[in-house]
Amino acid sequence: MLLSAKWVDVMRDVIDELPAPVYAVSPELAEQVTGYHVHRGALASMQRKPLPTAGELLRTARRVAVMESVNDHTNIGAIFRSAAALGMDAVLLSPDCADPLYRRSVKVSMGAVFSVPYARLGTWPKGLDSVREAGFTLLALTPDEKAASLDEAAPHRMDRVALMLGAEGEGLSTQALVAADEWVRIPMSHGVDSLNVGAAAAVAFYAVATGRPNP
Repeated sequence: MLLSAKWVDVMRDVIDELPAPVYAVSPELAEQVTGYHVHRGALASMQRKPLPTAGELLRTARRVAVMESVNDHTNIGAIFRSAAALGMDAVLLSPDCADPLYRRSVKVSMGAVFSVPYARLGTWPKGLDSVREAGFTLLALTPDEKAASLDEAAPHRMDRVALMLGAEGEGLSTQALVAADEWVRIPMSHGVDSLNVGAAAAVAFYAVATGRPNP
């Protein structure tokens, strides 16, 4: 950990629980080392743990979010935060999704990227076959009028659900839509045709969850 001196007492509970070295430095030195001031004086360097495989996550999960080509780090963070808050068990990423541990994603997620298990599918959309084989119904979220509304689809009554989300603007690819078991949509009013993918994910996660998180 690299901390400005004022943070040492503030973060004492964290420091005391970790065997990691802590360096207290002046704000000027911290900025010289890092090259920017966004960190506010508290930084940590961590070693990544190896990601689990999709199969490992699917064995125990019942509600899964699947992202295709989501490359906006803000959207990644927002989706992870909603997934944590609304009871999704895991997140699966297509090979070309952005890194959830990128600094912006971590910040927007309020740390949820460290609490929601995630894995990358090795191939796309072929990797979706393993999700279906694990007993999941693949629901593709799309504003297409041919899609059933979430109320009609009633995903909260399904045993295992994988909700597929596409990138901002373009949505899910044709290949992903074809691979899905069913298309679902969020009903819109006042001429609005779609929501930001982060907002849409939150609405859909609420509809997918079985019951609601305990206080």
